[in-house]
Amino acid sequence: MALLVSLPEQNLAMAQLLLLLLSAACLHTAGYPKKNVFSVDQPAVLSGVQGGSIEISFSFYFPWELAKVPQMSIAWRWKNYHGEYIYNSTQPFIHEHFKGRLIVNWSQGQTSGVLRILNLKENDKATYFSRVFLPTTEGMKSWQSVAGTQLIIIHAPSTTVVSPSIIPSVVPIAGLEDTRGKRTPSLLNLGAMVRMVVSKVVVIIALYGWVIFLWWKQRSAWSLLSFLTTWKSEEQMQMNTAPAPKEFK
Repeated sequence: MALLVSLPEQNLAMAQLLLLLLSAACLHTAGYPKKNVFSVDQPAVLSGVQGGSIEISFSFYFPWELAKVPQMSIAWRWKNYHGEYIYNSTQPFIHEHFKGRLIVNWSQGQTSGVLRILNLKENDKATYFSRVFLPTTEGMKSWQSVAGTQLIIIHAPSTTVVSPSIIPSVVPIAGLEDTRGKRTPSLLNLGAMVRMVVSKVVVIIALYGWVIFLWWKQRSAWSLLSFLTTWKSEEQMQMNTAPAPKEFK
């Protein structure tokens, strides 16, 4: 509006007319679908671990009317836009490099699917392009992804694995060394522990025996002392109760 106010009065009507025409063109474009629009969509870049698997999704759309008996076909290329075919659903065909490692999850009539590559190898690193073959009322149409999907292979972390053939040769040698040499530290420790436990048990038994002997001896002494005391008391009582001897005249 500020632009319209700043314009000279003689050009105001022309500017308004141009704005009306521009608005009408925008409404016309938004109100009607575009014709001759077709494409294949794929992710730009994907990465997978060597030895693992990867899934490359794809989807496509088109403006044409399908034939009465539409037999769609999906194909895949790699390395470049005009590269070798690695898969074709019509034949069917799978490239020798991907034998037993390539699966396409797509059914007839669907407009999307997934390319799955198993047991990834280092030389699988490339760009992959999906191509669509579509019978329409205007004839056979075919088109493919322009940019494709760049696949990056990541090396798996290395792990040290001991060969099974080495293990049997080590075990007998270790056994011979144990039998010919001295006892192993574990056996020596076990023997020392047994001797220590036995010696402690012997000492404890001896102490208990000595304590029992002292207790029995002390008890016997107390019993003897009690017996003598009782006997002496009874004798004294008997002497006190005895009648005095008669005197003879």
